[in-house]
Amino acid sequence: MPTTEPIRLPAPGPSALHAFARSLGQFFVQRVLPPLVIIGALLLLWHVLGSRPGAALPGPLKVIEDTWELIVHPFHDHGGNDVGLAWQLLASLQRVAYGYTLAVLAGVSLGVLVGQSTWALRGLDPLFQVLRTVPPLAWLPISLAGFRDGNPSAIFVIFITSIWPIIINTSVGIRNIPEDYRNVARVIRLNGAEYFVKVMLPAAAPYIFSGLRIGVGLSWLAIIAAEMLIGGVGIGFFIWDAWNSSRISDIILALVYVGLVGFALDRIVALVGHRITRGTAAS
Repeated sequence: MPTTEPIRLPAPGPSALHAFARSLGQFFVQRVLPPLVIIGALLLLWHVLGSRPGAALPGPLKVIEDTWELIVHPFHDHGGNDVGLAWQLLASLQRVAYGYTLAVLAGVSLGVLVGQSTWALRGLDPLFQVLRTVPPLAWLPISLAGFRDGNPSAIFVIFITSIWPIIINTSVGIRNIPEDYRNVARVIRLNGAEYFVKVMLPAAAPYIFSGLRIGVGLSWLAIIAAEMLIGGVGIGFFIWDAWNSSRISDIILALVYVGLVGFALDRIVALVGHRITRGTAAS
């Protein structure tokens, strides 16, 4: 009888679970562990400096002890300005949403105009370059005089602060559209609206979202400074009120929240840009 050799099966590769665990471990080591080490070292240094006799600032443990009620009850509302940090942050975010949305609409529109028209570029670009150097808080007295109310004045400061990087980056993106794209649009006879939606915006999107990321960061910076002066509910006013009452731990906690919210806003805009531009926008 003919002999048959046993069938040799290939050695099994690593299981999907092991591969997932390995990729998760690599992600932790490469992306999570470095900031954790740096943050831990800074907290340790802060604790050492804050624990010295006569230290000007409290250490991290003292800050947590002093602000524990604010941490565990972020949504308390005792009326007036006596509300939790969550409400303070939401009030500031609401102003940022209004001002930033207006800046996006106006900034992208003006950026397209300047990028498309040489005449508009020569006429408006010098004006933009001068106005964008004005510090955000320098606009607040003018806006207060014009609106005679703190809330729209703060929104205007956000708008006027964040619009310039959006205009500049959008115009650069429009001017850098390859000539081949324009030629193809002429060949297939796209009308103005079709050219804007199918060619102009997709080609300039990486530049536009770079401006949007800069703009949202400037918006968050501007609202904190503006709220210190206009008063009312808002994280900026909370910080200023805590300073006037010598609540240094409250200020430090608020700064931590401000930084986390600013980071989240930047990552949200970056994520939207990454999805829309299919990864060509910087993240």
